This record gives sequence, structure tokens and C-alpha cells, in this order.
Amino acid sequence: MTNSVYTPETTKKLRRSKTDKMLTGVCGGWATYLGIDASVLRIGMVAAVFLSVGVAIPVYVAAAILTPEEES
Repeated sequence: MTNSVYTPETTKKLRRSKTDKMLTGVCGGWATYLGIDASVLRIGMVAAVFLSVGVAIPVYVAAAILTPEEES
């Protein structure tokens, strides 16, 4: 019989970045959470604004309001 012990790894939490930010840190925080480069996410966000005719702007504002900022 094997003794399997569950050891939870550190859970990733979605936070706005304090260090990697241009406006509010939303893209920097999402990039850290997803494990990708923040520049790629920022370019995708700008493309989403143009392709969605501005619908992505309220989504970004909502994410900035609802996503807590990371601790120091």
C-alpha cells in the first residue's frame, strides 16, 4: 500500500502588478498569472480594442477595479 500525501503547491493568485505596469497593472498581473510575457498580452489587448470596436475598454476598466493589487 502506498502512502500518498497531498502537498499543495503555492496557489497562483490573480493580482494587478505593482512593478510591471503601464496604466493600472492589469496586463502585467495577468501575464504573471498566465506565465507569458506582458508585452504579448498588451499587444493583444490593443488589438482587442480595435477589433471589438472599443468593447474591450470597459472590460479592462472592470478588471482594473475588480482585480486586487499585489502585496509588497
